[in-house]
Amino acid sequence: MDIEKTILRKVGEAVGRFRMIREGDRVAVGVSGGKDSLTLLEALLRLQKRAPIHFTVCAFTIEQGKFLAPIHPVGEFLKARGVDWTYVQDNPSLNLLVDQPDHGCDVCSRFRRRAVYEVARGLSANVVAFGHTADDFCEAFLRNAMFTGRISALPPVAWSRKREFRLIRPLVYVNENLTREFAASLGAPVVPCGCSQKTGTVRRSLRDMLAELEKEHPFLKETLLSALGNVQPSRLLDTRFLDLDANADETEAPISALVALQPL
Repeated sequence: MDIEKTILRKVGEAVGRFRMIREGDRVAVGVSGGKDSLTLLEALLRLQKRAPIHFTVCAFTIEQGKFLAPIHPVGEFLKARGVDWTYVQDNPSLNLLVDQPDHGCDVCSRFRRRAVYEVARGLSANVVAFGHTADDFCEAFLRNAMFTGRISALPPVAWSRKREFRLIRPLVYVNENLTREFAASLGAPVVPCGCSQKTGTVRRSLRDMLAELEKEHPFLKETLLSALGNVQPSRLLDTRFLDLDANADETEAPISALVALQPL
């Protein structure tokens, strides 16, 4: 299998299907130092040369104090490839590590979101691209269904609250086996984040569960992604999407009447 062609085809499919990138866009790619974001950046740079529309690509990295090694080798690698890369230390996030060392992912995410918008604004970008993969979409779907009681996942395209930025996830159809192999083929220095190494979390449990199931069902993630794009609301329990009267038998007695007739 040609890894590059496979990834470009899948990213191109996502970009086209969800209208992620449009004429004149300036796309800022969030580079975390991991294999996924590096794959995303390289894929968009290559698609940029082939696309029938004009758009520009730049990259940025936000330092929140959680990289397990210096991030600068990543910057050197990108600059050597002619990539416009911006590195920003987010002091509020760094202070958070001191003031609230046990803060949860939700707090960290809120701080990162603010920093991302500030950086994107400074780069004159109107689109921000994140490196969430098919694995992340499947895990988010299962996490929400099993632990929050909601049928939802990550959106492939969303907007910032004030609609200042379009937020896109072009790796929605790309799994991490592909990003791992592609990043290695690039010779890219991968710098992991400490959060990705945590054990005992819901995310880790779901990831391990999927990995175990995939031993017998190798296309499990593809099936889950297909399910996310093939929703049948009338087969769920949300009454907002159910026509409770359409199939009722006109001769059938109302439930209230049937209950009244039941012997005590």
